[in-house]
Formats: sequence, structure tokens, C-alpha cells
Amino acid sequence: MPPFTRRGLTLGALALTGALALSACGFSESGGSASGSGSDSGKATTHTVKTAMGDVEVAVDPQRVVVLDSGELDSALTLGVRPVGATHSATEDSFPSYLPESRTKGIKAVGEIANPSMETVASLKPDLILTSKVRDGDRYEQLSAIAPTVMTESTGTAWKENFQLHADALGKQAEAKKVVAAYDTHVAAVTKAIGGKEKAAATDVSFVRFVEGADIRIYGKQNYIGSILADLGVGRPAITDKAKDGFSYDVSPEKIDLADADVIFTSTYGDPDKAGATKTMNGGLWKGLTASRNGKVFKVDDRLWIAGIGYTAADKILDEFQAKMTG
Repeated sequence: MPPFTRRGLTLGALALTGALALSACGFSESGGSASGSGSDSGKATTHTVKTAMGDVEVAVDPQRVVVLDSGELDSALTLGVRPVGATHSATEDSFPSYLPESRTKGIKAVGEIANPSMETVASLKPDLILTSKVRDGDRYEQLSAIAPTVMTESTGTAWKENFQLHADALGKQAEAKKVVAAYDTHVAAVTKAIGGKEKAAATDVSFVRFVEGADIRIYGKQNYIGSILADLGVGRPAITDKAKDGFSYDVSPEKIDLADADVIFTSTYGDPDKAGATKTMNGGLWKGLTASRNGKVFKVDDRLWIAGIGYTAADKILDEFQAKMTG
């Protein structure tokens, strides 16, 4: 497969996407004063949001939002809302670096993802909590006793649907439409830049994740990054069709040749040595892969490409994807 050639992409398209991703209609503090949307006589102060746990009554304009996963954090910031509290990953004590520090400054850490501190969450006096059933389903009653809690069913593959639910809960449906439109424009521009739909479809792209304490994951199609690759219309190696539940096909270093593709993106969760990334990528099987022989193996940030799970992350992934593929 011949390498991609660089195609021009107007700065205007990139500027449009970036601008809409984090500030579709301005940026507001979740902890600020009420906007008065429910203060006028006759105006509703709450609305019903349909969640994975049933209907939940949520303030029309929530002012103190706590988010308990990276996707919810991305959604809130993308929609111009700065939460008062958020969780972080188990391997980090800070928020994802792909998010501008100016946007995360002042957000209170409330514990690890899937293990939040209830005391800290309660101390922030939230009027809305965003999370998912897969992360915090067993804590739903505790969280609901603190504030209206909006849960999606899961995370990852359903990130676009989850974003719409987050927008509904935050009262940001109009902003959400602009974000989605900007993303679609960005996808079309990147597809064109890497050679068009036909060339994209003819190039197999594999994503390999090294995970400390687990087997190597060859990512399938039913996950966050798989959905972005699908939007771009790139080919995927045959092994992805064997991924368990469409998520990943897990292998030992001795079977890493199953990840063979024209292009391979890799990320690591945890220590590279403990995750086996260093040893595997220095081994003969890895060096014999098509992508490796052709200089088409690209290391990327795990917290962005795997854990970002939102439109702001997706825009940054698209930019990096284009740069790697056309560089």
C-alpha cells in the first residue's frame, strides 16, 4: 500500500472545528450564579431527562455539576460548562492533558474513576451528577441522595449518544448541534486530506493497546477509537471481526503478528515495561509487521485516543491522525 500523500487542508476548517469543540456558544462556570432561566413566574425550573436508570428531574440550568468519568468531563467542557468536581484515572492524579489547563483549572478532584469519594462529591453541593451505569451503577442510590444523577448505560462506543444525553441534562442542546456539525466537517476534511474515501477504505489500520497487568489488546470496531476510524472510512484488519463483543481481540506477545496492518497506532496504559510494550515492540515478530517495516507505526497518547471519549478528544485525534498519515 503506497503511503499517503499530503493534501492541503484550509486553516479555516481547523479553526472552525477547534472553536466549536470547546466554546460552541461561550464558556461558563458550573459553579457560577444562576442564570435565572427558572426564576420568572410560570417558567419551569426542572425538566425530565430519560436516563439508563429511568426518568430524572434535572434543573433547567444546572450550576454545580460533578462528572465521574472522562467522557462526561469532555462533554461538559466541550459544551462550555466547567464542572465543580471530576474524577481522574487510577494511573494519574490529574485531568487529561489534552484538555487545556485553562478549562480544568479550579475543578476539584473527587477521587478515581469508578471509585469516587462520596464525601467529597457531597461537599461540593452539586445540583447535577453525570456518570454511567457501568462505572457507578452500584452507587446510584448514594449519588441520587446527593443530587439528580444522570447515567448513561455504558461508555466508549456509545459516546455520541451519551453526548446528546449530557447536552440534554446540561440544557445545551443547541450547542451540541453545532459541535456535531463541526465534527462531521472535520471528518470530511481529514478523509479528503489522506487521499479520499477510496484510498482510506483500501488502507487497513490497526490499533494496539498495551495494558499493564493484562494481555495486549488489538482493538475491534465497537469502541471509541473504532467509531472514529469508522467515520473516517479506513479499512480494518480481519482480526478485528473476531474481537470479543466487538471490543478487542486479546493476544500474548507471541501472537502479535495478528495485529498486522498497513498502519498501526499504539498506546500504553501503565508502565511500558510492565505492560510489555518495550519488549514486544523490540521483538522480531513486531519488527516483521507490514506497518513496522514501512515505518507506519505511530505511538499515541492513551489518555487521548482511548480514554478521551468525547468530541474535544475526537477533534484532537483527527488532527493527529491526519498529521501521522500525511507526514
